[in-house]
Amino acid sequence: MTTRTAVIVGGNRTPFVKAGGKYAMASAQDLLTAALDGLVARFGLAGQKVDEVVAGAVLKHTRDFNLTREAVLGSALSAHTPACDLQQACGTGLEAVVYVSNKIRLGQMDVGIAGGVDSASDAPIVVSEPMRRAMLDLSRARSLPDKLAALAKIRPADLVPVPPGVVEPRTGLSMGESQARTTAKWEVSREDQDQLALESHHKLAEAWDDGFFDDLVTPYLKVSRDGILRPETSMEALGKLRTVFGKGDEATMTAGNSTALTDGAALVLLAEEEEARRRGWPVWAKVVDAQVAATGYVNGEEDLLLAPVRAIPTLLERNGLTLADFDFYEFHEAFASTVLATLKALEADGHGTVDRTKLNVKGSSLAAGHPFAATGGRIVASLAKMLAEKGPGSRGLVSICAAGGQGVVAILEA
Repeated sequence: MTTRTAVIVGGNRTPFVKAGGKYAMASAQDLLTAALDGLVARFGLAGQKVDEVVAGAVLKHTRDFNLTREAVLGSALSAHTPACDLQQACGTGLEAVVYVSNKIRLGQMDVGIAGGVDSASDAPIVVSEPMRRAMLDLSRARSLPDKLAALAKIRPADLVPVPPGVVEPRTGLSMGESQARTTAKWEVSREDQDQLALESHHKLAEAWDDGFFDDLVTPYLKVSRDGILRPETSMEALGKLRTVFGKGDEATMTAGNSTALTDGAALVLLAEEEEARRRGWPVWAKVVDAQVAATGYVNGEEDLLLAPVRAIPTLLERNGLTLADFDFYEFHEAFASTVLATLKALEADGHGTVDRTKLNVKGSSLAAGHPFAATGGRIVASLAKMLAEKGPGSRGLVSICAAGGQGVVAILEA
């Protein structure tokens, strides 16, 4: 078996919107189906079988045990298209791209779709543990007395639902609280965080105005542009926001320099290079290589969201590259301070510096939003298009941090 080349030929996503907004009544399946149908329409795949669709979500209901397959069945693709759910927190979309590209390279498929979706508006509400046990007893009860006995176990306090929360089970800290510790540790200033957030909004707004997203985004529910984007924001406006993470003088993180809870879906169309050319599809970029890593953050010795700092050196060494060998860097903006701490950590470890003029040049998560599992698909599709516009041989480095102290990084090349 010979190793083949997996290429990115295009992508599609819904506009991203703040949770509780225009997509409040849309489910994750609705969003994923919409992104899928937009991609199908763009590439004339209606009624056709794709070798596999791979996607996932972080916030899943029990009804979504087969989420991606259900989205396929609800789309214009042939029902003979198989699908697979994959989940690696915020790294889901990128990991799905790696999964599909590896299958293409090994000859197990010729055409695949990868990405992710999340709806913070549709987050599952969990019942209390006593309520759950009582309901299970009720479902197993066969006689009326047994059913009444099961119901009698329920106390008023048991009726209070458990609200959704994005916290690390091992530490009990939210991602923002964990990042606040990293922010203080790496001495990332409030001004630098606000500056990065400002640049993200202005770059994304410029990209929208230039038509960069015209072949990457399909309107959904009368939304045609990312809803979190604030092109009018300024350092003065960002500076007035109160801090939301951290304590005392170390509190520098605000709603303006942190990503908002977001709804949206994003997908990438990949193919074997010769198959893409045979179909007349554009060949934007090839997936060169990828690496995952994890940190020992539980005891506080390492940082929750800096796992890419461990993955990037391994990836570069295996490919004989340095940080200076890239034309674009796409570092997911979970928080502004996550990106800035990552840059500091890479430099402190002797891996070189990142040219800030080549970093997130079309804006990133602070401005677009971050529907957890969808972010990788957004980044990969946009970066592939940027590389194609830059020209053959240009390279891009993708870095995405994820819950659980994990990181996924990848190299794309035009």
